Amino acid sequence: MSTVFNSPEEILAAVGKPLGTSEWLTMTQARIDRFADATDDHQWIHVDPQRAQAGPFGATIAHGWLTLSLVARFLPQIVEVRGMRMGVNYGADKVRFPAPVRVGSRIRGRGELIAAQPTQDGAVQATIRVTVEIEGQAKPACVADVLSRYYF
Repeated sequence: MSTVFNSPEEILAAVGKPLGTSEWLTMTQARIDRFADATDDHQWIHVDPQRAQAGPFGATIAHGWLTLSLVARFLPQIVEVRGMRMGVNYGADKVRFPAPVRVGSRIRGRGELIAAQPTQDGAVQATIRVTVEIEGQAKPACVADVLSRYYF
């Protein structure tokens, strides 16, 4: 379920509230390999299933940066802002990777609006904490405070 905002006022009034969750996504070796190719990060823990099986996690794991990049997939499923002219990814304040995402795991994003304020250029800047959960695990894969600017 996602949260829908229809105005800047609705965003500002929702600080401190949960926004919902995205759909589950299965982490595949093909996705990990494509990310490794895109970033030139071919460390064996990510791309060598045989060697990784004997490693500390018992399987290959997704790159932390891959997990973070999937926030761009999860966020539109968590929150919808209607009536805006434009939305801008403004960055992130804090990112942590508490637990690895093993190949075959299912992950999803859970959002919470932790701050919102008007900007000098007429937008509303929202800080959304996206927690990337791993199905069946207590620790999340990633916690990121992402900044979005919404221009109405």
